[in-house]
Amino acid sequence: SADICPKCWTLMTIAIRILDRALREDFGFQHRLWVYSGRRGVHCWVCDITARKLSQAERSAVAEYLSVVKGGEEAIKKVTLSETIHPCIGKSLEVVERYFEKYALIDQDILENKQTFHKTRSSVERWDKLVKYINSTDLRKRANVSKEIMLQYCYPRLDVNVSKGVNHLLKSPFSVHPKTGRISVPIDVKKLDQFDPFAVPTISLICSELDNVCKKEEENFSSGEEEPEAKRRTKDYKKTSLAPYIRIFEQFLDKLDQSRKGELLNKS
Repeated sequence: SADICPKCWTLMTIAIRILDRALREDFGFQHRLWVYSGRRGVHCWVCDITARKLSQAERSAVAEYLSVVKGGEEAIKKVTLSETIHPCIGKSLEVVERYFEKYALIDQDILENKQTFHKTRSSVERWDKLVKYINSTDLRKRANVSKEIMLQYCYPRLDVNVSKGVNHLLKSPFSVHPKTGRISVPIDVKKLDQFDPFAVPTISLICSELDNVCKKEEENFSSGEEEPEAKRRTKDYKKTSLAPYIRIFEQFLDKLDQSRKGELLNKS
């Protein structure tokens, strides 16, 4: 289903933490803007000049490097790890392990199946027993089995075609999702766990807020009251629920502009 709930949104939080670290540390990209799609996903705008100049083949290589879960719906096992785990996957596992118990075992209760299990143990207890079994039998040769399971349930799925296509249309920040009416807003990665997709303003809410702003200004004008000059100069959209998201966007652009000016100074 394309619908989301607070429980499954954790997957987007995990995805941003994993991919943002990889783009920053493994590829050196400094200017990354994460944007909520307005429905169930997130997009990352990488605005470094080196990223913008990548060819389609190079973009495909980046996407391939970041892809861990492979195989269609028919594939049962979609993650296969070598005996020596790649550092990028190791860092990703650190993120997944922080969220796995709460997301997969408690909220999603992935090991509960009424047809095959009696409710004598919780998913957490079953998972602990499974890990102990793996570590105490000949499955020691497959010591990464539990890690493969965690990654299959929690590692982000990339839209490779969007990532590699230089001419692929992308939803721009502050556009409106046609099915939900929610606005695609930037996400503050420093406050990632606090982001609530259900609190994101809709276009109808913003229109209502703008109407109220105009109404209040008309009332003040009729009563002879004058707003402070600083408030009069404030853009109307900054008087709405979009204000904190616009601030995130402006801060991102300021850093990008400073970086561009620094590059020009170095060349001069």
